[in-house]
Amino acid sequence: MLLSLVRRGVAPYRRHVAVVVLMQFLGTVAALTLPSLNADIIDRGIVTGDIGYIWRHGALMLLVSLAQVACTITAVWFAARTAMAFGRDTRSRIFERVGTFSAREVQHFGAPSLITRETNDVQQVQMLVVMAGTLAVAAPIMMVGSVLMALREDVGLSWLLVAVVPALGVSIGFIVSRMVPSFRLMQVRIDEVNRLLREQITGVRVVRAFVREQHETERFAQANDELTGVAVTAGRWMAGMFPVVMLVANVSTVAVVWFGGHRVESGAMEIGAITAYIAYLMQVVMSVMMATFMLMMVPRAAVCAERITEVLATDTSVVPPAEPVRETVERGTLRLESVDFAYPGADVAVLHDVSLEAGPGRTLAIVGSTGAGKSTLVNLVPRLFDATSGRVLVGGVDVRRLDPEVLWSRIGLVPQKAFLFSGTVASNLRHGKADATEQEMWEALEVAQARDFVEALPEGLEAPVAQAGTNFSGGQKQRLAIARAVVRRPEIYLFDDSFSALDLTTDARLRAALAPITRDATVVVVAQRVSTIRDADEILVLEDGRVVGRGTHDELLAGCGTYQEIVASQFSAQEAS
Repeated sequence: MLLSLVRRGVAPYRRHVAVVVLMQFLGTVAALTLPSLNADIIDRGIVTGDIGYIWRHGALMLLVSLAQVACTITAVWFAARTAMAFGRDTRSRIFERVGTFSAREVQHFGAPSLITRETNDVQQVQMLVVMAGTLAVAAPIMMVGSVLMALREDVGLSWLLVAVVPALGVSIGFIVSRMVPSFRLMQVRIDEVNRLLREQITGVRVVRAFVREQHETERFAQANDELTGVAVTAGRWMAGMFPVVMLVANVSTVAVVWFGGHRVESGAMEIGAITAYIAYLMQVVMSVMMATFMLMMVPRAAVCAERITEVLATDTSVVPPAEPVRETVERGTLRLESVDFAYPGADVAVLHDVSLEAGPGRTLAIVGSTGAGKSTLVNLVPRLFDATSGRVLVGGVDVRRLDPEVLWSRIGLVPQKAFLFSGTVASNLRHGKADATEQEMWEALEVAQARDFVEALPEGLEAPVAQAGTNFSGGQKQRLAIARAVVRRPEIYLFDDSFSALDLTTDARLRAALAPITRDATVVVVAQRVSTIRDADEILVLEDGRVVGRGTHDELLAGCGTYQEIVASQFSAQEAS
């Protein structure tokens, strides 16, 4: 998976890769030339006392060194650009793929894991690409070249190379094999730490309200200690690499001096050749060390690549139509025909044989106890989920055949939990309609009973909105979310328990203001408060995912036991009638 991911990500930058390979090759060739030049200076300059030879070849060594530096800098520059572009493109691909996910896929991965995969995991693979361009390309060239140049200097010591290279390979391979499980577990532990941190930051008020700071601190400390333990285990194996490499390098250097000295004494080898041979042997060791840097990163990057590929390979369960319908045949109609819905792996379906119909100018209310399936039913309309069986039709067309952009343009959804994006009030309202004018936004705010507090802000429509709208109260966020839907002027309004944070007076004023602008639209209201939906044209009563009653408030009050219980819990008998 790692190779496939990198190959695809780097493919658009083949020219940069070609430059990296060429520059690394030229730089490595230059580095391999230096020990031979140095040996010549010793044997033909220092030993013979030829100062001119020393100056000429010394100048040549300087030029070769400058060429090596220039080639290396160029290679690193292009490698870094390629790696950064790879990281940028991969993050974009993950972001785009996650944007297509339905709620089912998001719940499967979990928000903390998706954030880790988008950031930390991509960074690990990105760093591997940088190291591949700077080290992995040069290492094999240097190793092969150093071996050939060492044999050129003296074949009699070649048995040392035969012993050194396999010894390094075996020892490093053993260490890396022990590191892989630790790196795999480390990413899981990072997910867990992110999850706990996200929970504690989001629920900080609940933690403080119930005096659970100590408990949450202990939970985080345990997850943190588990991550630290895995990281320490991986770090210990990683720390063992360099001592092993240096041990082999130092022992092999001593062996070259010992056995090479005997060959110099016998006249089979020159003094300069020993220095060159040691230099080439060190270059072999250096190439192994460069490979070691790579090998240290490969296990963790491989795990990260698997996690990234898992996201990229996951298709949304809400599949776009192959031949999408781009026009509805009716305006603003909504029908559900014998709809069932069950979450994957669930033993019991959430919705059972639900049918309903709503059209322009009518208000359909859905009421029921907690867990009855009200929000799930509403989420089927914009295809946040797909029905397990049955059909959902918007404008007379099955939503599974309708072009998603067309479907969403017909709907104005106000979710159960009001969510605002960081930015300004205006930028949030323009999520509903991108080209909304100031007048349209003020009108939407007035309908949503939000104009007063927005006008009171010094910046007005340009007032800043913090992340998730935390600088507004719950009621203010709900009204801004309603205004965002109203400014769109959709054919179908979906209010998923969108009035729960409003006081009764504001609720009544808002519903009164909504009536004129929704006269030609279909309105679906999910509510807990009977006062919010008692004037609806039709009320649907859900219990355990089944429709147990439908009709007006008076009809249900007379003949639906479940509705009677809901009303009795909120009103006295006199108020209910």
